[in-house]
Amino acid sequence: MHKARKRFGQNFLHDSRIIDRIVASIAPKPGQRVVEIGPGRGALTEPLLAATDGDLDIIELDRDLIPILRAQFFNAKNLRIHEADALRYDYGQLIQGDEKLRLVGNLPYNISTPLMFHLLNWAGQIRDMHFMLQKEVVERLCAAPGDSAYGRLGIMMQYHCEARYLFTVPPGSFQPAPKVDSAIVRLTPRAEPKVAADSVDMLSTVVRTAFSQRRKTLRNNLKPLIDAADIEALGLNPGARAENLAITDFVHIANALHRKENA
Repeated sequence: MHKARKRFGQNFLHDSRIIDRIVASIAPKPGQRVVEIGPGRGALTEPLLAATDGDLDIIELDRDLIPILRAQFFNAKNLRIHEADALRYDYGQLIQGDEKLRLVGNLPYNISTPLMFHLLNWAGQIRDMHFMLQKEVVERLCAAPGDSAYGRLGIMMQYHCEARYLFTVPPGSFQPAPKVDSAIVRLTPRAEPKVAADSVDMLSTVVRTAFSQRRKTLRNNLKPLIDAADIEALGLNPGARAENLAITDFVHIANALHRKENA
């Protein structure tokens, strides 16, 4: 039996009820391009293969798991195993024609955030993403203005995607059991943002700066970028805290700064 490796952040899912619930939430169908990131021992791989009629791409970094997966699913009609680092993988090579990818994965905490931002490079070719993450991370991804979990991660991901908290997964569903709860999130890339940023890099800078000290006001945190009068001119209260601004408010600030720089 392959033992979970700490350096890969491995916690293998084994709870059949949770597995069934995840697959039901994804509802994969034959003909769809489903990609599983980090299949581990194949707990999700098996039902995904059944739902896709044996057609599946899986990406696994742990080279010791590759022969185990090949042996376990030797009779899968069209299983493609990619031994690769999900953080550096070119997902564009999996896209054929007009089809869109459906991404699934139980993601280790240490790579979850950079991986999600990496995947946004192909947002236009992705139908949806269903990921198991630490519950705290899913709460941050789905947080709304005013929530204690609202911050840079949720704002930047929600700019690109609709984020939905599906359900919680207890530690006992894994081997070894983690010390925290996990949760399933569905991320659906938007055809276009509610308000488009002239520069996503500038938007990221504004959000990061605005949240640099959560208890301080926009007037104080954004002082290196924009003065209070210009914030007020955008219809925003310079005395407000970043946690109370909508995503569109951050976009308006970023666009004003970008246009000023390029005037």
